[in-house]
Amino acid sequence: MQMPDTPLQPGQLLARGVCRHLRGHDFVTVVELVPIRGLRVDVMALGPKGEIWVIECKSSRTDFMTDHKWQHYLDWCDRFFWAVDSDFPTELLPDDTGLILADGYDGEIIRQGPESRLPPARRKAVVQKFARHAAIRAQIARDPGSVSVF
Repeated sequence: MQMPDTPLQPGQLLARGVCRHLRGHDFVTVVELVPIRGLRVDVMALGPKGEIWVIECKSSRTDFMTDHKWQHYLDWCDRFFWAVDSDFPTELLPDDTGLILADGYDGEIIRQGPESRLPPARRKAVVQKFARHAAIRAQIARDPGSVSVF
């Protein structure tokens, strides 16, 4: 979790811009959600109709090239997106995934990822994780001295 006076890293700035942009589409978001042990989603978004999106933020070519887990995130969302800045070489990104161009202040959906609806049992588990994650973050914000277990 980010400390208040610590500068944001490039991926965190992208995540902030993505979250701000998606809020304008009536999505709520959480960052750094762990759907299962060994996977950590940069941004998970929950839409007004219950849709679940995963957004992976990549701040550089190296960051993208060393990510060997991203395909495992497809099992935890209805749509998958990459979020990158305007200098990122987007030709590296798979064409069958979504694309969001972002900076630390906002973003823009350039390409929708294909929809692959989650099965009901998986959707219920993801929404519960999302809710618990959001509630824990809200509790920490209200009471910074509280203990956090993720």
